[in-house]
Amino acid sequence: MNTTEKITNNINRLPESLQEEVLDFTYFLIQKAERSELKRLSQAQITSMEKLWDNDEDEVWNDVPVR
Repeated sequence: MNTTEKITNNINRLPESLQEEVLDFTYFLIQKAERSELKRLSQAQITSMEKLWDNDEDEVWNDVPVR
């Protein structure tokens, strides 16, 4: 029996109200995974762009206020 089948079997044993809690928790886990992926993508972007952003020609932009 794989993990999905085990989860399904356990959820089927729960009353409807607890199944709804499990569903809410799965939404939370999905959001957490998506945030983690976005953070990794953002870090990859920063790493790849550092050479472009950190140069003498662009020093004038370092003191521009950010909104």
